[in-house]
Amino acid sequence: MNYRKPSAYVLGLVALLLMFNCRQAPDLEVKTPVNRGLITENAMVVTARVEASKIGSAVLEQGGNAFDAMFATEMALAVAYPFAGNLGGGGFMVYRDKDGNTGAIDYREKAPLKAHRDMYLDEAGNIIPEKSTYGAMAVGVPGTVAGVFAVHERFGTLPIEVLLKPVIELAKNGVVVTQKQETRLEGYKDAFRKVNQDTIPLERNWKVNDTIKYPALAETLERILVNGRDEFYKGKTAEVLTEFIQDQGGIISMEDLNRYEAKWRDPVVFEYDDLKIISMSPPSSGGVCLGQIMKMVEPYDLHEFGHNSLKAVQVITEAERRAYADRSFYLGDPDFNEIPIDEILADSYLERRMNDFSFKAATASESISHGQVMVMESAETTHYSIIDQFGNAVSVTTTLNGGYGSKLYSPELGFFLNNEMDDFSSKPGVPNMFGLIGAEANSIAAEKRMLSSMTPTIVERDDQLYMVVGTPGGSTIITSVLQTILNVHEFDMGMQDAVDAPRFHHQWLPDLISIEPNRFPEELKEQLKSKGYSILERNNSIIGKVNAILILTDGTLEGGADHRGDDTAVGF
Repeated sequence: MNYRKPSAYVLGLVALLLMFNCRQAPDLEVKTPVNRGLITENAMVVTARVEASKIGSAVLEQGGNAFDAMFATEMALAVAYPFAGNLGGGGFMVYRDKDGNTGAIDYREKAPLKAHRDMYLDEAGNIIPEKSTYGAMAVGVPGTVAGVFAVHERFGTLPIEVLLKPVIELAKNGVVVTQKQETRLEGYKDAFRKVNQDTIPLERNWKVNDTIKYPALAETLERILVNGRDEFYKGKTAEVLTEFIQDQGGIISMEDLNRYEAKWRDPVVFEYDDLKIISMSPPSSGGVCLGQIMKMVEPYDLHEFGHNSLKAVQVITEAERRAYADRSFYLGDPDFNEIPIDEILADSYLERRMNDFSFKAATASESISHGQVMVMESAETTHYSIIDQFGNAVSVTTTLNGGYGSKLYSPELGFFLNNEMDDFSSKPGVPNMFGLIGAEANSIAAEKRMLSSMTPTIVERDDQLYMVVGTPGGSTIITSVLQTILNVHEFDMGMQDAVDAPRFHHQWLPDLISIEPNRFPEELKEQLKSKGYSILERNNSIIGKVNAILILTDGTLEGGADHRGDDTAVGF
């Protein structure tokens, strides 16, 4: 088994042997990779933690397929990466099987049966601070366990015991603390104390190279191993979970858990040049917004403009601005809303959207319809990508919403609970904790799924599997996935270089371009300001941590594991 944290590896002459270019123009010089990701011949798993990547890859080496590896990897992330990996959250998966069939599953959390439109408002109609973000009232009905079991039931080949046993051993033996994790845990201590009545395990003074063991989580996983999906939704775990939530003032009931089902959905599919993009459909806004942005920039010659050049940044920013305005108005749970996907992805519509764009000056967001509103979910998600030795591929994004979710931790079950209820529009027209604003399409209703930006995506080229990509990052997920695909396709980068490249983001409101600090030239920033763009340059988590896989021209796989986190590619 091979694995690598790729940012440390620099192989400047590799491009002479393996061309990373997706769309080489014959008169253009081939770009030499700066950083080379892990290369494997057969299969690869790329996740936020090496422990999860190893467990997923080991499943493939035992003859399992990408769907088996998805089950094991998701559960391993719940142990190794409690910041966003979870049993108490939810997510989305997009897949492409070895025969070219594609699909998606939605295991997003749902609002409890007792939830209602104004549940986070006081008598005067104002939002009650932190009620939708901290503690038991912020928790949506979890979908992760239902999701992985639904995938395994349809596509899995190995017994659940084979998939869960190494995860249980990981929980018992423990996970080594990294420098990034130490810093993160220190930053969340006050939030843990604020929400939990008793001291929780992650609240201790953990340092780099310490080992954190999760015995309570191991016991929960052992019960799930014996009793399957129903253990979480109907068994002892369900009983303990609902009693705990209600004791903490929450409203999730046994009936909520009993009624939860993951849903198979048709992905959003569109073309860009010679690429076919397969991405997540509502209640994720990811695929629709990605499609809108890519179709709006397609008529422009980004390749000639150059990577992160003034013109390229302008075009992409203006397309993002318009797509996010549409997101705020049209998108929500398709089981509750009519969503005009075909209409807002139509070429004629998107051409009209860009009619008022000019390279001379920025378009003011206040002049852009459709939105008076917009909602933003947390940046603290996690994504993993898998390609197996048979040709199956899965792209999976999963989350608790905020870092460690609601910060509410069940000591008996050993995991955190989400705060996904904040992804609804607590009050249409008012920004949530992350600044996006939501319309009626994303208002709260019982059993409704909240809008998301998660964008697990698979790319085909010439009818062949080409790329698997996704990222955490809240509202910046869409733009990070976009730029990673464009970095490969338009700017001739390899996968690791595409992931490592500086990223920027615009989401309509607030009207500014967020950029990674110290990674863009002063000249570009001054040029953008002279055109009327506002620049926000600061260290934060909004830029995402992309995990992706590219199939090279010789059929080998290159992993792109984001240097911004502890992300690692493993394969064989």
